[in-house]
Amino acid sequence: QLFCLFPDPVTQADCYVSLWLPTATCEKSRTKTIRNSNNPVWNETFYFRIQSQVKNVLELTVYDEDFATPDDHLLCALFDTAKLPIERTVLLYFRPSPKAKEELEVEFKLEAASGPHETIATNGVLVCRELCCLEVEVAEKMQQKSKKELSLTVKGSFEGTQDVTLGPDGVASPSGPTKFHYIKYAEPTLDVMLPKKRRYHPWTCKYSTETGSPVVMLNSLPMGRKTTIAEIDISVLMCKISACFCFSNCSCHQDLDMRFGFDLCSEEMTFLGKRKRYVASALKSVFHLQQDLQDHEVPIVAIITTGGGLKSMTGLYGSLMGLKKLNLLDCITYISGLSGTTWTMANLYRDAYWSQKDLDSHIDEAQKQATKCKMGCFSMDRMKYYNKQLCQRKEEGYRTSFIDLWGLMIEYLLNDGKDPHKLSEQQEALCDGQNPLPIYVSVSVRDNYSTNDFKEWVEFTPYEVGLLKYGAFVRTEHFGSEFFMGRLLKKLPESRICYLQGMWSSIFSVNLLQIWGLSHSSEDFWKRWTQDRIEDVDEDPVLPTRPHELRTRMYTPPGPLSSALRGALTDRFSVAQHHNFLKGYQLHNNYLENEHFCRWKDTVLDSRPNQLMQNPNHLGMIDAGFFINTSSPPLLRPQREVDVIIYLSYTTGSHTSTLDKAYKYYSEQKIPFPKISLTDDDKKNLKECYLFQDSDLPGCPIVIFLPLVNDTFREYKAPGVKRCCSEMEGGQLDLTSCFSPYCMFSVRYTDENYRRLLNLSEYNILNNSQIIMQALQIAMQRRRQNMC
Repeated sequence: QLFCLFPDPVTQADCYVSLWLPTATCEKSRTKTIRNSNNPVWNETFYFRIQSQVKNVLELTVYDEDFATPDDHLLCALFDTAKLPIERTVLLYFRPSPKAKEELEVEFKLEAASGPHETIATNGVLVCRELCCLEVEVAEKMQQKSKKELSLTVKGSFEGTQDVTLGPDGVASPSGPTKFHYIKYAEPTLDVMLPKKRRYHPWTCKYSTETGSPVVMLNSLPMGRKTTIAEIDISVLMCKISACFCFSNCSCHQDLDMRFGFDLCSEEMTFLGKRKRYVASALKSVFHLQQDLQDHEVPIVAIITTGGGLKSMTGLYGSLMGLKKLNLLDCITYISGLSGTTWTMANLYRDAYWSQKDLDSHIDEAQKQATKCKMGCFSMDRMKYYNKQLCQRKEEGYRTSFIDLWGLMIEYLLNDGKDPHKLSEQQEALCDGQNPLPIYVSVSVRDNYSTNDFKEWVEFTPYEVGLLKYGAFVRTEHFGSEFFMGRLLKKLPESRICYLQGMWSSIFSVNLLQIWGLSHSSEDFWKRWTQDRIEDVDEDPVLPTRPHELRTRMYTPPGPLSSALRGALTDRFSVAQHHNFLKGYQLHNNYLENEHFCRWKDTVLDSRPNQLMQNPNHLGMIDAGFFINTSSPPLLRPQREVDVIIYLSYTTGSHTSTLDKAYKYYSEQKIPFPKISLTDDDKKNLKECYLFQDSDLPGCPIVIFLPLVNDTFREYKAPGVKRCCSEMEGGQLDLTSCFSPYCMFSVRYTDENYRRLLNLSEYNILNNSQIIMQALQIAMQRRRQNMC
C-alpha cells in the first residue's frame, strides 16, 4: 500500500508499481494503474520462482503514469530477497528516507518450491544454471501462392527473435529446426507472431488485417516430444515444437565450454614446470651456484611495463637486449604488456625461440618499421584493403568499430604486408618453456560510466582470455565467439592479432573526463553528474542482516540534464567490441564474500548485482593505459606467486605518478605491494633504478623500478666507460618536452633517434645489474626460508 506520494501539480497521482527480478524472469511485471489517488491500494499478488544460491534483488519502482510525457519516477527500492525468512509472511514498509511521509507497503512470503532441485555450477562468484534447447519446426499443409513470414520469440534466450519464411514451394527458410537456448527456470515463453490475414467485410466493403500471436509456456510442454502448438485452418502452416532439454551435469565444470575458476589453467601449469628448468639453469650460471636449485627454490620473476606508443615499443626492445647480455632473460617467467609494449611482444613471439637467439635481427626489423614513411597508410590501395578486411570481419560475425580500423593501421605501421598471425599461435613459443609467458592486458568498460567508476581487468595469454574478477576464462581461439551460460553456441574465426593490438593500444577510447583528469588531479567535481544516487535505508521492520546480504537501498535516477551531461562526459570516441562470453551468467548469493571477487572489487556496480550482470551483448574494451597505465594486475594474482617484478616504465608523463597510482590502487584493494617511498628530490631527479620491498607483508613481491630516464647515460656510453667529447651528442635525448621526438603520438623516428632510445634503455638495465641481482638473491633466500 502506498501513502502520500508526490502529487501531480494539476491532478492527483496515477500510480502503478513495476517489479523487476531479472534472475527469475526476463520481463518486468507491473500492477494496474490506480487513477487520481495519492493513497492507492493495489492488492495484487506476483509469483517469482527464485534460485536460492543466486543473488536475487527485487527492484520495486513506483511511477506516476503520464500520457503526454514519460512516466514520473516516484520511488525505487532495491530489496535483497535473501533477507526473507522461509515459510513466514513478512509485511515491510519502504521509505525514501527516515523522515519521509511517503511509503510503499509490500507483503512477502518465501516458500520452498516443489519439484526437482535445479542443478547448478558455481565458482563462488558466478552461477551457471540449467540450460534448455527448444527446437521449433514449421511445416506447411499445402503450397502457398506467395511467401509467408513467421516470427518466433523466446525472451531472455540466446537467440531472442528468429524469423522463418515459407516459400511458394512449401520450403521453410532457414531449413531445419529453429533453435532457442534459454534458462529453464526463468519462466520462459514462446511468442509466435503468425502471418497477417486480410479479411473482407461486406457490410463496410473494406479489408482488415488480422494477426495471431499465441503465447506458449515452455515449462508446460513435455520434454523430448514434439507438440503441435499452432495450426492454421486456412492451409497456411502448422507449427511443431520439439522440446530438447539439455540437462548436462552442470555440477561438473568440464561440461562447460569455458573455464570456470580462479586457478591457473592446466596449460600454464605445464608451462611453469618446463620454464623452471630454464630459470634454475640461468640462476645457477649467473650466481655460480655449486648445486642445482630445487623446484621450490626457483623464484618467479616477471616483467611489467607501462604504455607509451612507439617509445615503449623501442624501449622494451632495449631492456630485453640488456637482460639478454646479462644472461638474465632466461630468469624471467612472465612478460606482461599494454599499449605500445604489446607491439614488441607480438612481434617477438612470432619466433618460437626468440629469447634463445640473438635479438639483433628483431631489433633491426623493428628499426626498419619505426623509421619508414607512414604516409602509405592513407593511400587509396590501403583504404581499399581496410574496407575489404573490415567487410570480411563483419561477415565473420564481429561487430566492427573504428578500433578495428586502427588495428589495421597498426598492422601497416609495424609490418611490410598483411600479418596473418593469431594470439593462440604463440603457444608454439611456449611448448618447451623456452620463452617467458606473454600476458597482454586490457580493461572492460561500460557506457555511461567513467573508467574510474567502472573498469574490469582482462588478461590475454596464448592459452586463454579472462576477466580476473569473475574467474571466467575462454580459450584464446574462442575469444570473440558467442557464448551463453558458459556454452559456445556460435564459433567465429579467431581474430588476427592486429585487431587485438588495436584494442590493447586504443588511443581513441578517451572521453572528456579523462581529458579533464590530465589537467586536474581529481574527477570529484563531476561525480554528482556521472554517478548514480543510491542511499542505504532501513526497511520497517528492520530484518536481521547477514554478511552476504545487501542492505535495502533507494535509487534516484538522473534527470534529463544530468543524463545529457553524463553522456557527454563519459562517451568515448570508440571502443573495441567483442561478444560477451559472460552472457547469461548470474551472481552467487555470497559473491560479495568471495575473496577472489573482493580482490578486484573496485566498480560502482559491484554492489548492484542486477546492473552488474545486466550483461551487454558485447564487451567494450580499451587500452589499460587509460586507468593507471600498468600491466601488473594479472601478475598479482596470488596463484602466480610472483616473487620479483621488474617494473619497466616508458610512460610519456610522470614515471612516479603511474607508480604512485598503482601503489594506491593495490593498497585500496588490499593486494600485497611494497610501499613506494621516494623523496621529493628523487621525484624531481629520478635515478635509473630503485628497489622496493616489504618483508613483513606476506605474499608481497620485490619491485625493481626502472624508469626510462637519461641520467648517467649522458656521460657514459656503457657502464664504466665514459664518453669522449665526440660521443657526447649520442647521450643527449629529449624525453620530456612537448617538442620531444619521442612523444606518445609520434609514429616515425629517425635512425639516430631510434638507436639512441634503444641504447639508453639497454644501458639502464646493464648499469643497474647489481640491484637486479640483489633482488633475485633475496627472492631465492625467501623461497628457502618459506620451505623451512
